[in-house]
Amino acid sequence: QVQLVESGGGLVQAGGSLRLSCAASGRTLGDYALGWFRQAPGKEREFVGAISRSGGSTYYADSVKGRFTISRDAAVNTVYLQMNSLKPEDTAVYYCTADPIFTARYSDSQIWDYWGQGTQVTVSS
Repeated sequence: QVQLVESGGGLVQAGGSLRLSCAASGRTLGDYALGWFRQAPGKEREFVGAISRSGGSTYYADSVKGRFTISRDAAVNTVYLQMNSLKPEDTAVYYCTADPIFTARYSDSQIWDYWGQGTQVTVSS
């Protein structure tokens, strides 16, 4: 099993940037496709982005496309979510997730096996 720990959340003004990190232990991240989801108060968990096991393919929700970038660093067994041009509607708890199988249903939270504990991102207007 892989254990995931997110970090890097915080409070930022609209238009600012944050980089979230998700460190893995127990297994190498190269064995997994990786994803980011977020959940705002009173809302369902929603897909943010995903990256394939090789890192060669990335996918993003339309709401973050062009502003957020997912990357992975095998040397430190970590996946990142670079968030630029942040908006108040990006405020949520952000979760890192992993699964050994990458399918076309990557935007469905139900298919992902492993989850971190989440990190809070708050964007003020």
